[in-house]
Amino acid sequence: MALQDLEADLLALPPVEKVRAIQLLTQSIGGAWRGIEKVSGVCGGDACVANTRIPVWGLVEARRAGYSEADLLVSYPALTASDLVNAWMYEAAYPEEIEAAIQENEAA
Repeated sequence: MALQDLEADLLALPPVEKVRAIQLLTQSIGGAWRGIEKVSGVCGGDACVANTRIPVWGLVEARRAGYSEADLLVSYPALTASDLVNAWMYEAAYPEEIEAAIQENEAA
């Protein structure tokens, strides 16, 4: 089976299923989280967009508060659309970690 055989079906998926398809493909090639990093001493060691101090949990919390992806890209000029895709994939793979970080930062 070739990618062009799947293209129409993939494009017809609803957004939530597209995200899941991306996750499955990412996991199948090694599960590396390109664009997301955890660095001791940076943002408390929480998962951040690579080479920034923008934590994934902060982006997730902003999205829950009603910010669109366009709003986030304007608010954080260093971010790219790919960074947001990586952040949403990370959140979907590690929901407990992200929720714990949100709760910890709300309590602070």
